[in-house]
Amino acid sequence: MVAKPAKSRVPQHLVLPRRTLRRLEEVGIHCRSEVRLEYQPVAKRYVVHGTESGGAIRELGRYVTFAGVEGEPIAHLHPIDSLKANGAHAVVVAPTLVKVDMFRFGRTFQLLIVKHESLVEVPGKRPELKSTVLFRGVDGYLALEPEGKGREAMGTIFPEFYSRSGEKNEIPAQFRAVVQAATLAVSCIDCRHSHYLMARAVVGSPHNRSDSIQVP
Repeated sequence: MVAKPAKSRVPQHLVLPRRTLRRLEEVGIHCRSEVRLEYQPVAKRYVVHGTESGGAIRELGRYVTFAGVEGEPIAHLHPIDSLKANGAHAVVVAPTLVKVDMFRFGRTFQLLIVKHESLVEVPGKRPELKSTVLFRGVDGYLALEPEGKGREAMGTIFPEFYSRSGEKNEIPAQFRAVVQAATLAVSCIDCRHSHYLMARAVVGSPHNRSDSIQVP
């Protein structure tokens, strides 16, 4: 009898060394990189639940944010107020979420973009969470310093990634805006706000930039 090959597990978040995780904990940078399925009884559907979170100190930073399936900004369910900086910023739910998980040490970056959605539902059975890696960048480099002169360009640039053979590993065009936001976020010292998720539309507030953004 021939044994079936073991299925390779799709990473749901960046896999960082324990030493790195300990350092993030020591400096008070807390990222909620996990996502989960939640059931909406009224809508009778499953949605993916995530938390935008993270921030930075001068030395390093980590940030997790979310986008729509084409990389577009989406509305959060509600913001999260916290006594501590560099923690949770907002909750988001949607049938499908694209998560951007970025880590920075100095000017070197790690990046993982994953799409999360529920598998086809079987009546009477809870669906499983399906995760698909859309981009993985290892040891990317940002030529500009996050501080000083480079600060003015932050939010409009992102690190460059290469394959082991030295060829450029291009970030998909539709996700470049959210990666730019994450690049800024992992250099946002004492971060207390969302960098890509939008506030929900507020009735009677025509100047709110998120008036057209609706929660799924």
